[in-house]
Amino acid sequence: MIDPQMRPYSIRIFVPDGDPDGLRLVERSNWTGVGVVFKRTGYKQAAKRTEFDRTGIYVLVGMSEDSALPTIYIGEGDPVKTRLNQHYSKKDFWDWGVFFVTKDSSLNKAHVKHLESRLLELATSAKQCRLDNTGSSLPPTLSEVETADVESFLLDTLSIFPLLGLNVFEKTQSRSKPRRNKLLHIHAKGIAATGFEDAKGFVVMTGSGMVLDETNSIHGYLSSLRKDLLEQGVVERQASQFVFVEDYAFSSPSTAAGVIQGRTANGRGDWKTESGVTLKELQEAAAETGDEDV
Repeated sequence: MIDPQMRPYSIRIFVPDGDPDGLRLVERSNWTGVGVVFKRTGYKQAAKRTEFDRTGIYVLVGMSEDSALPTIYIGEGDPVKTRLNQHYSKKDFWDWGVFFVTKDSSLNKAHVKHLESRLLELATSAKQCRLDNTGSSLPPTLSEVETADVESFLLDTLSIFPLLGLNVFEKTQSRSKPRRNKLLHIHAKGIAATGFEDAKGFVVMTGSGMVLDETNSIHGYLSSLRKDLLEQGVVERQASQFVFVEDYAFSSPSTAAGVIQGRTANGRGDWKTESGVTLKELQEAAAETGDEDV
């Protein structure tokens, strides 16, 4: 049986202006929705399109100097153009945005309020971003049928966000824990950490340690990410170390190793099996034999 959340699907991206870095329209197979991706610098021209005049849900995205995580703002509009116009003139942090509407205008105000509330809930739980929203959004009362329809629309939008480089709504959760011989470890400066490679990145497991102090030469990105993990509650101080209180996916083994050890690191060399085989050696052996279980 196919997992309904892992079913195959196709995505079509249309670039109406011929500029791949500009406006993009994103559609999914067998879906009434459409995603519109736009840059702030091109907003005035993009906002002339009819999609902006429909009811929908939107996410604004930017980066700040004091965080390694993206800052996002989640909102809804009826139509989205009214709210986006306000944010274009009053919110400074965002560089690009995406909104989702339907081709048949089947979304109404209550539907998008529900979507806004759910996305805020998911982003807060995932801890992969900073939220610019100052408060929560209470979901409206929908019928059972409407709730099912809107939740289905939500699942489709969630499948598109990662393709846009926005991985902020899914909490780190491996569908199946790796076998013991697939686990990798770091032992350094009195801490022990365990992790594994996953389709979403490199996952550091609950209970892993992270050193208290950073080296003077640590990369600024790693230092910022360590602070983010503390602020998000992903790690907590326990005695002479920080400890991960939940699984957390990093973009690479090196980023995970650097955060854990408080220094710039080469994750392919630092992560090792219980028998001392490095991740690099495992990858090289798998490449030579074509067997990922080596």
